[in-house]
Formats: sequence, C-alpha cells, structure tokens
Amino acid sequence: MNHFEYLGRILGVRPSVLKELDREMGVRTHKVGILEKVAEENEVAIKKAVTALGCSGTGTLEIKNALRKKIASGERGLLDFLKTEEGSDEFERATRFARKLAKTPKGFFLKRDRGEEILRKRVPPNLITFLGASDIEEVLRRYDIVEIFSALRFIESEAWMHETFEAAYSNFTKKDFEEREIEVRVLGPEWRKVAEAFVTKKHHNVSHLKEFGVIFLNPIKENVPGKFLRDFALLLHYFHEIDFYSKLFRRYSKGADFSSRLKELLRGDVKEVDAVQSGEWLIVQRYLAKENPNDPRLFLPRVNPESLHWLRGERDLVLFKTPGAKLDFSFWENLDWVGGILKDDEKIISFDLEDNVMSLVSHNEGKNEIFYYHQREAMWTRIFEEYAGGEEGMEKLLLDNFDNGIIRF
Repeated sequence: MNHFEYLGRILGVRPSVLKELDREMGVRTHKVGILEKVAEENEVAIKKAVTALGCSGTGTLEIKNALRKKIASGERGLLDFLKTEEGSDEFERATRFARKLAKTPKGFFLKRDRGEEILRKRVPPNLITFLGASDIEEVLRRYDIVEIFSALRFIESEAWMHETFEAAYSNFTKKDFEEREIEVRVLGPEWRKVAEAFVTKKHHNVSHLKEFGVIFLNPIKENVPGKFLRDFALLLHYFHEIDFYSKLFRRYSKGADFSSRLKELLRGDVKEVDAVQSGEWLIVQRYLAKENPNDPRLFLPRVNPESLHWLRGERDLVLFKTPGAKLDFSFWENLDWVGGILKDDEKIISFDLEDNVMSLVSHNEGKNEIFYYHQREAMWTRIFEEYAGGEEGMEKLLLDNFDNGIIRF
C-alpha cells in the first residue's frame, strides 16, 4: 500500500484525489513529499502510542480497550487534582483551572448593554413566563444578561430566535463592540430546568456565546465516567474558538458590511460546493460528518478551524505540569490528528483525546459507538498546516480567507 492509498483509507477519499493534490501543491508551494511525510509520521505515532499503552500486539479490540482505560484514568486524575483548586464545587474549580490553562488574550465582543437593547426591542415572552416576571425590565433588574442569553435558545421558540437574530444583528457596527476578557460563567440554580433541557439536547453541559465572549456551564452533574473530561476538554476548546472568532469580529468591524459578515460567522456558514479547483482548499467551520456522512464536501481537500481550536485546547491540558501533581495527560501530546485502520478491522481507530473520551462515554452508556470525526478533520488540517508553513501560517490563511470560504494557493 502506497502513502496515497494509506491516507485515502483513513481520510475516506480516493487515492487519486490525494495524488492529484500532492502534485498540484508541490507545484504551487514547492513543498514535495508532504503526504508521504504525514503518512510516515502517522504510522510512527501509532506504534509509539501502542507501545506506551502497553499493548502486546496491534489488535483493534485490545487497543480500543487500552485507550478507554487511559481516558478513564486521566479523568480520575483530573477530578482528584481539582480538589486542590479553589472553588465551591467541581464546576467552579473546573472553570478556574481552565482559565489558568487557556492563556487567551482580551477579545473584541458585543457590549453587554446591547444585549439589553435586543431584549427590549424583541421581548421574549416564554422567558418572562418562565421567570415569573411582570415584564422585561424586571427580568433585566433581577438577572445577568449573559445568563439570560445563555438560556434563551432553550426557552424561546425557533421562530422567535430566528426573527430576533435577523432583526437584532443586522445593524451592529464597530461601536457596539468592546475589548474585554473571555468570561466563564456557571449558571445559577434558577436556570436548572433550562440546564437540564440543554444537557438532554446537546449531551454535554458546556456551551458558549461567541459574540459576547462567554462560555457557560450548566451545573448538571452527570455520573457517567468520561463525561466530565469530555466537557472539560470542550471548555478549553471554546476558549480558543472564541479567541479565533474575536479576531474575525475585529477584522470585519472595519468594513461597511460588518453586520452581514457577523451573522454569517454566527450561523457557521460553509460554502455550498461539490468540487474545488486545483490548489483550492475548502474552509469548513463545522463537523459536516455529524450532519451527513455523505456530504460531498467531505471528499474534498479542506481545512477545519475546529481542528485548530481542539489542537490548542488539548495542548493546554497536555502540557500542564505541576511538581508532585498526579495530573498527567502527556500521552495525548500531538495525537489529535493520528489515526489508522488495523489489519483485523476496517474501522478507523482515532488516537485523539476527544474522540476517545466520547467513545468511552458511549461504551459506558451501552451504545458502543466509536468516534473518529475529530481525528479525520484534524488529519486534513495537519496536511494543510504543512503546506501553510506551520500553525501560525495556517491561522493567517484562515483569517485572510474566511469570508471567501476557500483558500487558493
């Protein structure tokens, strides 16, 4: 099996697609042998990881079980470590620790009072009823605007949310934004019913409001091994995702079409295409495989900023070191993009932390799903990074071309 066939199986594309990509990118960037290099590094990383896991061979089941045990051990270590952090409960301690790990700078976010203006113009009827308030002014006096916006999507109808988004976000300008720190908020007990609805629908208890620069936790304890680590890693990911979008907000705020671009970013638009030209890479800011595994865009060369956010979030955790601490995630260093298909199985084994923690949760819930979509997107992004000249070069190309939806070399 040559490296085009090897990577093609993992990425789910025809070897001819990769062969043509290799030829074209070599001409355009003068970087040759990139796919062969990635294939070789992937194989070396798999062998190193399997050895570190203490597996006796290369059997799929043995490796999957060892990865699950590694995740479970890591989560226990994280929970034990958090007992040494300040905070009234594990949720508050987790948010404090995550902020220490994710050293993101100040961002460019919508002013808080603009949220109040939105609700005065578009009064949320279900929210007022839920809180037992007489009017929106009472709601704004009693509750924080961040918590209100965190709850809206699970209280108001989709029609109300859509109409409010179109009406309220169509006229924002640079003056409506300001520089401030990313904020992490644990929702209070008055929002418990909303939090339960969120967890039931999303299957995790962390989310974010990009435009406000806020990450929020629904304090619903889920007693399934793996879920706490899954959500903690997602918390770290959101720091870097918000930071990335803040750079786009700041950049687009200088143009006359800021409001329309802002709405595109918040919707997560992806260019509707079924082909790209030679030397073009599609920018995909969602995990399309979750929506439709046969989406034609999944068979095209692409770079996913989500993979960049996960790379940085997982790296925050992996590189954390404290003398005497039992917290050790070093095994997962630089494994976010690594995956393979072993001889005794046709399914991909992902060595990415988040894929494996999700697989552990599924196993513990009796579903036994195996996840690899983070790894697959990360491998495409890893290949792109090589052509882009490194992580910073990749981010610059993403920021420069985000509104086009395609990067052309």
